[in-house]
Amino acid sequence: MEWSDAIVEQAAGLLRGKGVNNPDATIILGSGLGKFTSAISDPIVVPYSEIPGFPETGVAGHDGALYFGRVGSRKILAWSGRFHHYEGHPFERTVLPVQVAAALGCNVMIVTNAAGGINFRFRVGDLMLIDDIISLPVRVNPHTQRFRHRYANDDLVNKVTQLAAIAGIAVTRGTYLYAKGPTYETKAEIRAFRVMGADAVGMSTAAELNEAIRLEMTCLGVSLITNLATGVSKKKLDHSEIAEAASLREKDLLELITRILSDPDTPLYMPEYRFR
Repeated sequence: MEWSDAIVEQAAGLLRGKGVNNPDATIILGSGLGKFTSAISDPIVVPYSEIPGFPETGVAGHDGALYFGRVGSRKILAWSGRFHHYEGHPFERTVLPVQVAAALGCNVMIVTNAAGGINFRFRVGDLMLIDDIISLPVRVNPHTQRFRHRYANDDLVNKVTQLAAIAGIAVTRGTYLYAKGPTYETKAEIRAFRVMGADAVGMSTAAELNEAIRLEMTCLGVSLITNLATGVSKKKLDHSEIAEAASLREKDLLELITRILSDPDTPLYMPEYRFR
């Protein structure tokens, strides 16, 4: 089924009928990061297979369900698993969770992902706040004439870095590069990406952030460095590393995201950090 405004509204209407409405924030959970849903109180759970326009997820570590409930005093809409362009989905379908969240009245979004470290300083298990992105000039919404919307997140990342420090959670920050996939990058590509200024590489997230900015949502990307990219590590890359790396920092990531979403003073809820 192809993207359309009608599909977005059908999906939002179905979810409203199940009690999902006006979330304070939405979060898209990447590979191996689905345990965040355990922090949601009394969740309403809706499998993607029940939502109009949503395909089932086909990647290990992706639950394929929506969770809606409270984290602290905030109403949180969590998407446990995503569908990727490399699986054959058009970009406009990969951003359906963003569009549906906006249709439900949400204007705050966090995107998480598993990424490969390009920066030589990075280690497996690092949490990287995305302060800039490098991505292909692709249109993710047929209604817009612009390929990409400006993502400049320094001020917001500074505030979240301070919040992490107060909580005693080690984070780093850097530029995320989107690669189409599904195969891992070659050594030559990683060298080129490093020259371009990339700190980490992954196969998702850029389109979702782009669409959130277009919809004037406050948004933040967080990458869990689950492996070192080709040429940084001498080991052969394997998807099974993702779950292992996620387990190393899942407690810290869970606490950080919970604090960001539940803290009444978090900058995510301040209008001046909304992208225009």
